[in-house]
Amino acid sequence: MDSPSVIPYIFLLLLVGCSARPLYPLPGRRNDRNKQPLQTFRAYNIAHRGSNGEIPEETAAAYMRAIEEGTDFIETDILASKDGALICFHDVILDDTTDIANHKEFADRKRTYDVQGVNTTGYFLVDFTLEELKLLRVKQRYSFRDQQYNGEFSIITFEEFISIALDAHRVVGIYPEIKNPVLINQHVKWPGGKKFEDKFVETLKKYGYKGSYMSKQWLKQPAFIQSFAPTSLIYISNQTDLPKIFLIDDTNTPTQDTNQSYWEITSDGYLDYIKEYVVGIGPWKDTIVPCSNNYLQTPSDLIARAHARNLQVHPYTFRNENQFVHFNFSEDPYNEFDYWINKMGVDGLFTDFTGSLNHYQEWTNPFASGEKEATRLLNKIESMLSKFKYT
Repeated sequence: MDSPSVIPYIFLLLLVGCSARPLYPLPGRRNDRNKQPLQTFRAYNIAHRGSNGEIPEETAAAYMRAIEEGTDFIETDILASKDGALICFHDVILDDTTDIANHKEFADRKRTYDVQGVNTTGYFLVDFTLEELKLLRVKQRYSFRDQQYNGEFSIITFEEFISIALDAHRVVGIYPEIKNPVLINQHVKWPGGKKFEDKFVETLKKYGYKGSYMSKQWLKQPAFIQSFAPTSLIYISNQTDLPKIFLIDDTNTPTQDTNQSYWEITSDGYLDYIKEYVVGIGPWKDTIVPCSNNYLQTPSDLIARAHARNLQVHPYTFRNENQFVHFNFSEDPYNEFDYWINKMGVDGLFTDFTGSLNHYQEWTNPFASGEKEATRLLNKIESMLSKFKYT
C-alpha cells in the first residue's frame, strides 16, 4: 500500500503533467480540436519549397517529408497554367527542374519572353495546360543533391498543396508566394476580368484561410502570403486580412512591378509605408549581413529597423551544404542557426533542410517559458517521490 503522504504529490504530478507539453500525436487524419497546435514561442521553421534538400522541390513528397521533420510552415511559389489553374512551381520556365526535354510532343513550345526586363528563352509554364503539366515529372535542381527521386513525382496544384497541410496530423501553416504576377497577368486570362491575385485569394478563402496574425481563425489554419511585388500585396489587402510578407531581393535587383531599388524599399520611409499592409519582410540573408570571400561582414541595421516598426523578419535561404554555409560558422549549420536566431533575432527562417532546423530548435529551445517551469517542477516532484519507499 502507498504511503498516505505520497498522495498529494501524485495528485500534483498528474495536474502538472496534464498542463505540460502535449505528446506528439501519431500520424493520421484528425479532428481540428485534437491536432497539436502551431508553436509560436520560437522562430518559425519555414520549409522552403518543402524539404527540397532531400526531395525534388515543390512536390507532394517534399512537403510531406517537411511535415514529418517538424516544419511549422510549408512554403510554395504559385504560378498559373495556360488554362488558369494555380500551380506550385518556382521557375517561370520548366527547363531546369522537370523532364520537359524528354517530351518530344512539346518540342515546338519553346518561347522567348521578357521576364523582369530580361529576354528569357525556354518552355514557359504559362504555355501549358494543367493536363499537359501533369504529364511532366520533377527533378532535383542541384546536381550535388540526392538524384534518386528524379522522375518520381508530378507537379502539384495550389489546391493539392493546401490539402497536404490540412490533412496533416498537427496544425501546419502554409506560406504561398504570389510569384511573378506581372508575367502571369500578361499571359493568363480569367473570366470576368479577374487577375492572378484574385484567383490566389479566392483559393485561400475556398479552403477557409482567413484571419489576422495570431487571431483564433489564423491559429486554426495559419498562413502567410508572400510576394516580391508590393503592388500585389497592397491589392489583396482589401480582399483578405491574412498576414503578408514583403520579400526583398538582392541589392542589384529592382522590384518587378514598381522598378524600385533595394535601397528605396529598405529605407525608413518605405518601411513606414509598407508596414500598413504587411506584418513582416523576407530579405535574402546575405543582404542583411553582407559577405566577402565567404566571410560575414558588418551586419546592417535592417532587422533592428524592421523590429522597431513591429515588422517580423524571415530571411532566406538556409542550406546545409558547405558552399552555402559561410566560413564563420565552421561549415556547421547549427552554428549558423544559432547566429541568426540568437544574435540577429530573426522571427523565422526559410530552409531547404527542415529536419536540421527542427533538430537544432528541439535541442536548444524545446519548450515555451511556461513549459520550462512545468518541467522544472516535474523534475523536483520526481526527486521528492524517489525518496519515499513503498510497501
